[in-house]
Amino acid sequence: MILIEPVKTEKAISKIEYENTLTFHITLDASKPQVKEEVEKLFNVKVASVRTFVTAKGEKHALVKLTKEFKADDIATKLKMIA
Repeated sequence: MILIEPVKTEKAISKIEYENTLTFHITLDASKPQVKEEVEKLFNVKVASVRTFVTAKGEKHALVKLTKEFKADDIATKLKMIA
């Protein structure tokens, strides 16, 4: 499992609403293609792009932008991130 958990901060929620982008904590050795493949399989969506970064705390995050035909809001609701 590459995805550890979704990020539920205010900034992450605004990215869901305005940029159709989900944010996840991921394992440090995960690559962008691995993240894309896992998100597409788990949520049955198409991923437009993946950006990754390592925080100052040493955690790795992935910003997963979905294609226009899929809504990040729907996945966030399934994950109980938003009501």
